[in-house]
Amino acid sequence: MICFISGGAKNGKSTLAQNLAAALSRGGKRYYIATMIPVDEEDRERIRRHIADREGMEFETIECGKNILSCLDQADREGTFLLDSATALLMNELFPVERSYALDPGAAERCKRELVEFARSVRNAVIVSDYIYDGAEEYDAMTEQYRRGLAGIDRALAAVSDVVAEVAAGQVILHKGVLPG
Repeated sequence: MICFISGGAKNGKSTLAQNLAAALSRGGKRYYIATMIPVDEEDRERIRRHIADREGMEFETIECGKNILSCLDQADREGTFLLDSATALLMNELFPVERSYALDPGAAERCKRELVEFARSVRNAVIVSDYIYDGAEEYDAMTEQYRRGLAGIDRALAAVSDVVAEVAAGQVILHKGVLPG
């Protein structure tokens, strides 16, 4: 089963995703695919908080900030995967540090293609993404490219997912399917 979870920052997406992954795994292998590549202390604190939240949940963490399909080389595809998050993965791919954060124009399509292949290659996955589409502000061209790229990824993941849910103010809004467990 593939579950796609979207929502705003600090609304409960990660907690829901962890609970869904636990329900899907039924005692089997659980993998946490960590996509954030920390660049500052705020990122490192978020990572510490997420690790503490998962304590005792028996996740094996695989760090995979780019080339998402490579994480499958270290895991049993029959296990349950929690990928947190498509948002960070796109950021890493779109603005690669090895290119001095210069924009990679093919990153969004490549990331979308790889995430869909990832979802189709595993038995169970919970994939988290941030909802960044509210607001009428005008953004610079690079920010708009990032937002459009993430929107395309989110649409593609929603299309291949069995369950699509949004978390807003701690409330789960189900858009497709039935939540496991």
